[in-house]
Amino acid sequence: MIRQHELVEPRFSNPALPPDTRIYAVGDIHGRADLLNDVIGRIEEDIARRPIAHVFEVYVGDYIDRGPQSKDVIEALAWRVVQRRAMCLRGNHEALLETFLADPAGLHAWLHVGGWQTLESYGLSQTDMSASEFQIRRRLLGLFPKAHRLFLDCLHSSFSCGDFLFVHAGLRPGVPLAQQSLHDLLWIRDEFLSFKQSHGPLVVHGHTPVRHPELLPNRINIDTGAWMSGILTCIAIEGSKIVVL
Repeated sequence: MIRQHELVEPRFSNPALPPDTRIYAVGDIHGRADLLNDVIGRIEEDIARRPIAHVFEVYVGDYIDRGPQSKDVIEALAWRVVQRRAMCLRGNHEALLETFLADPAGLHAWLHVGGWQTLESYGLSQTDMSASEFQIRRRLLGLFPKAHRLFLDCLHSSFSCGDFLFVHAGLRPGVPLAQQSLHDLLWIRDEFLSFKQSHGPLVVHGHTPVRHPELLPNRINIDTGAWMSGILTCIAIEGSKIVVL
């Protein structure tokens, strides 16, 4: 078991960040603003205790659905983008929300994976949910802040720094990053998770919940199922060292 603040030596040939650089990477949040606020506090405390020239915050997607505070999560992350220039990646749940905002036909696929909790966090009621898909979309659009639309528009599909690559779900093995499909970056599981060889960079990802952060030779999984476990994982990477914050 990886304990809080334990230093971990990766079991491969020394992937590293550039000098004087630290990255805080945060796993899938899924509507748990309470856990996110706690992690942000720990990041701020760590930076104050261990100042460094270049700091990046990377959030690997799935900010919404399932947990009760999706609206508050997006509000907090939108501020981190402005104040700390946080790098927020798109998860498959954000993609489903964006699909519904563009087309009411996307409602049922979204509800199937926890979209109701997000609608409720924006003020929709059970009465609203008895309406048509078109009316539910219109109701959400009326309650959805412009800043939150801008936040969705600014989401990235991946982020790389040094020998590390950050994506939401993973990569299709053998396919160069520039040729990866957005669907795979957001949704892939088995082909990526079962692949044991190097992807080139060390891949940091979420999407598939695990009980504890997985630090493997070719990837690091930081999705610890925050919405149901109450554990939101944040790792700090500096040089070739990884700290579970």
